[in-house]
Amino acid sequence: MSTVTPVSSFESPVLAEWVPSPLFRISLDQYEAMVNSGAFSESDRFHLINGYLVEKMTQNDPHATADELCGRALDKVIPAGWHVRSAKPVRLPPNSKPEPDRSVVRGSIRDYSQRSPGPADIALILEVAVTSLTEDRRQAGIYAVAGIPHYWIVNVNEHRVEVYLDPSPTGFRLRGNYASGEKVPVVIDGISVGEIAVDDLLP
Repeated sequence: MSTVTPVSSFESPVLAEWVPSPLFRISLDQYEAMVNSGAFSESDRFHLINGYLVEKMTQNDPHATADELCGRALDKVIPAGWHVRSAKPVRLPPNSKPEPDRSVVRGSIRDYSQRSPGPADIALILEVAVTSLTEDRRQAGIYAVAGIPHYWIVNVNEHRVEVYLDPSPTGFRLRGNYASGEKVPVVIDGISVGEIAVDDLLP
């Protein structure tokens, strides 16, 4: 004789944003092939970080102002043979292609019409942090592993510039903090080319 198991009322939770694991990581070559194929439109706001597509944050007004100030200040001290890129991709093998707020790269603008600058081309990467400080600090590891010699975070809320130096496979070995009223040395290809006042970078 069969028995009937009592069934109590149950409401399955709705997890609309649930994604099963493991997630699939794509390579830098796969990402570039997808971009070149036109699979993504110019309105798609993401970049490749450690093999994952990561949505890019929209800039608020303090961030946008600081970003423009950084570009202007860098342009004044960068020597001939280098230029400043704004929110453009940099190629960091094996599986990252971030689009930092500013990067100082070797050569002229047209040198990168068919490729993105890689570690050998990059002297400095700069990110402006208003609401993204934690993420920007974590991203330092990506730049260190790639061998980027100088990484700056313009920390708007704390009115200072964090400078990360001496990259290694385990991260940057040195970090300097420059406060309002101080000047940050600018080093390009191992040569000191000038200084930028912290206050010139802050909104």
